[in-house]
Amino acid sequence: MAYRQTIGRNSFVFESLRDLLAKASPPRAGDRLAGIAAGTSEEMAAARMALADVPLRQFLNDAVIPYEDDEVTRLIVDSHDAGAFTAVSTLTVGAFRDWLLSPGATMETLRQLAGGLTPEMIAAVSKLMRNQDLILAAKKCEVVTRFRNTIGLPGRMSVRLQPNHPFDDPKGITASIVDGLLLGAGDACIGINPASDDPAGIGELLHLLDNIITRLRMPAQGCVLTHVTTTLDLINKGLPVDLVFQSIAGTEAANRSFGINLAVLKEAHQAGLSLRRGTVGNNVMYFETGQGSALSAGAHHGVDQQTCEARAYGVARAFDPLLVNSVVGFIGPEYLYDGKEIIRAGLEDHFCGKLLGLPIGVDVCYTNHAEADQDDMDNLLTLLAAAGVTFIMGVPGADDVMLNYQSTSFHDALYVRELFGLRRAPEFEDWLIHAGLAEPDLSLRRNDVPLPELLSRLNLELPP
Repeated sequence: MAYRQTIGRNSFVFESLRDLLAKASPPRAGDRLAGIAAGTSEEMAAARMALADVPLRQFLNDAVIPYEDDEVTRLIVDSHDAGAFTAVSTLTVGAFRDWLLSPGATMETLRQLAGGLTPEMIAAVSKLMRNQDLILAAKKCEVVTRFRNTIGLPGRMSVRLQPNHPFDDPKGITASIVDGLLLGAGDACIGINPASDDPAGIGELLHLLDNIITRLRMPAQGCVLTHVTTTLDLINKGLPVDLVFQSIAGTEAANRSFGINLAVLKEAHQAGLSLRRGTVGNNVMYFETGQGSALSAGAHHGVDQQTCEARAYGVARAFDPLLVNSVVGFIGPEYLYDGKEIIRAGLEDHFCGKLLGLPIGVDVCYTNHAEADQDDMDNLLTLLAAAGVTFIMGVPGADDVMLNYQSTSFHDALYVRELFGLRRAPEFEDWLIHAGLAEPDLSLRRNDVPLPELLSRLNLELPP
């Protein structure tokens, strides 16, 4: 079906809903690289005007990737909650935007609506929204998940403590973990990106995390971010796995490039559940995504990168995750060129994830060859905190020495906590006080003692 829009004396034709979505997207390098972006600002405006008049029902009848060609499309269509959709089924994309910003869109109505929305509907409406609209609408959403603590409650923001090391050195990782705990990080999870995919090395890291969490009696969850099939093998060998991790994308072909499909994710989910390691809940999956992954794999089917990203959230939603993380600037300037594009993408991803009912966090980050700097990250971090982001990253010094990219530090998390009065997961907060790392008023204690003495106080020791 073609879509037409006239502006002044110029008429524009968009060959399909897929083409219309791509042309309506805010400017970004990936869509330009793919040759699907609007050629002029006038064409972009025309696409948005035409998109505003598209009924939401149209997205149920006109798949951007055919049903018979893609298992992600089949998942989205087959899992759609028609009953929940009834509340907005008569609206166009433009009217849906207006409703989202109205008093009628409350925390409870949005929770009930989530299953009735498809990723493409949410991607479409985001293209009509200003940054402030994305912030306001996302702020209305509450998504709560649980494993050893409770994540996503109103007025709270969690932090993934990311103690990566270029050689997976246990001493270096342990020192980074202690550094993060002293600064109140770790309630989302303690998550290590391993430098090696060797199963024996992954097993050592799993034992290291389990030992620290167990000895400190800490209500937190650990994760080694290795391939899901490696984790499955280690679960079968009896290793202590809390969260099952996998990077995912929004098309079947892109997921195939990651070495996965929906059946593998289902098997991993069931394996994680079978361990019953959670204490207050059993959300066991941790997914990471990022705009541009489908394009970088040559698997985008002509769909714009932001819509592909929203479809990845459709995959995540099927497995009831504890955490979903958009690593927004990690792939590079070929997909998000500069700070402006990264900021916009981060707000879009957070909005789309929250509206679809996901516990969405954002790795506020950039690569060193992007036209961005830490001031851009400060801006995005502040906007996401205002929007109610579920969690962010905590990296020593904001500089990941293993992945070689710039993210947010433990101190950055303290900044937004103080600015917005954001608290940690309640169980983790209580533990910080009990462990002597925080005062009853939740202010952190300043520990100037040497590391060996501090480790002794915490009943820890550096590995040999």
